Amino acid sequence: MLPNWLRQRTYLTPDRLALISSTSTLTFRELEAQALRRARQLAQSGVRAGDKVALLLHNRSEYVILMHAINMIGAVVVPLNTRLTPAEIAWQIGNSGAKLMICDEETADTAAVAAQERAGAEIAFSEDEAAEDQTPILDFYDLNAPHSIIYTSGTTGKPKGAILTFGNFWWSSIGSALNLGHQLDDRWLAVLPLFHVGGMSILIKSVIYGIPTVLHNEFDAAAVNRSVDEDGVTIISAVSVMLSRMLEQRGDKPYPPSLRCVLLGGGPAPRPLLEECARRNIPVVQTYGLTEAASQVATLPPEDALRKLGSAGKPLLPTELRIVANGQTLPRGDVGEISVRGASISPGYLKSADNSEREMRDAQGWLLTGDIGYLDDEGYLYVLDRRDDLIISGGENVYPAEVEAALLAYPEVSEAGVVGIADATWGQVPVAAVKPRNGEINVDDLREFLNGRLAQYKVPKEIRVMSELPRNAAGKLVRRRLQESWVVAQRESATETSDAPSVVDEAK
Repeated sequence: MLPNWLRQRTYLTPDRLALISSTSTLTFRELEAQALRRARQLAQSGVRAGDKVALLLHNRSEYVILMHAINMIGAVVVPLNTRLTPAEIAWQIGNSGAKLMICDEETADTAAVAAQERAGAEIAFSEDEAAEDQTPILDFYDLNAPHSIIYTSGTTGKPKGAILTFGNFWWSSIGSALNLGHQLDDRWLAVLPLFHVGGMSILIKSVIYGIPTVLHNEFDAAAVNRSVDEDGVTIISAVSVMLSRMLEQRGDKPYPPSLRCVLLGGGPAPRPLLEECARRNIPVVQTYGLTEAASQVATLPPEDALRKLGSAGKPLLPTELRIVANGQTLPRGDVGEISVRGASISPGYLKSADNSEREMRDAQGWLLTGDIGYLDDEGYLYVLDRRDDLIISGGENVYPAEVEAALLAYPEVSEAGVVGIADATWGQVPVAAVKPRNGEINVDDLREFLNGRLAQYKVPKEIRVMSELPRNAAGKLVRRRLQESWVVAQRESATETSDAPSVVDEAK
């Protein structure tokens, strides 16, 4: 058991800032009062301990208040991705068994259609008022009790609802603080979507650490840079494309020394980006995490940021990490699948529609992450790619992230995505999509650039210039969508070729 962390934080430091947003600034005393009011209103509406409450909201103060309110009465938060279609939302509502879905003005239409498809879920607006119920507020949180159910991205098949407990978030927060250090003047910028585990975890760390969250409605490079200068931001959680755009917008202006850490997650970081940050003395530390681990699994300590450039560090206490293949632990230096276990790892997924259990961990508690990496001779983790994204071309392994890093080293490329497509000769070959930094990209020059940096089998067979690459709400490249668009384009091209008159026809 653990004291209700918001009430305990208010008791300890009631007048410290808890939340800074574009619409409000709240102390912990004010945040607790508003969460308490909303908790009793939810209870009056019929929400009870164990019920699931879905949040279909954008980043806003009300999201923070509602998350704590739901916890206070023992209900479970189900954050919903605001970019999903009504059908996708209806499926997650049904799978989670959510009793109530709370939306805002921007998501109201989507929520209404989703509710029609999934009877049984009520809809409420975040501003709705109700009489306050006298349902008791939890004084203690059971560390084994579910805090939230967060759906994985569903890159293959239906998304899976990972159950995350209060203990998962507690130990993740403690492990992060032990690694990065904790300062009383810290301010953590939350620009990742709050329905993403990386965003939600910031809200929980804020209460446990007693520091304010600086909340942005959405990512805007200029707004983030301005917030660093004006709001005293000391820590930022971001993904590579966000950081790249921040640097472009920032120009040569240095960041203030108060910015002590940029946590860079969302997959392997391009080495050219890391080298540029090192050149500009920007305090970037890579982190490796996943939904099932309540965010961070491993994070590079600040003192190793330059010495171990490209590494995601060592596992946070009390998490264990190993590299495996065919059920066997591999020696350091060997490439295999990343496997983790510990107090921050989810106890499991929700049951599937046919009521069969979705297995997450093996008998010893190890979770296979689906990510490929290796440990160096000092035990530092290097993440190479997703196992499902691995391209096997003529028997050789091609890691898309490695090829993307080479593409991003070309000055005119601002974003890159690499996927594998079927090939009659080699089984698979890599292809690439690139976004130009300014104007056009000469593909022949880019290919010549790659020839000096990559083995021939790694050089993309085809390179396309695109105005935008498909990304999810957290800014991560969605390779599945990129691959699907490639397949569609191939089919259309084949159809056009088959419909075209032959040379013989033209001669006639």
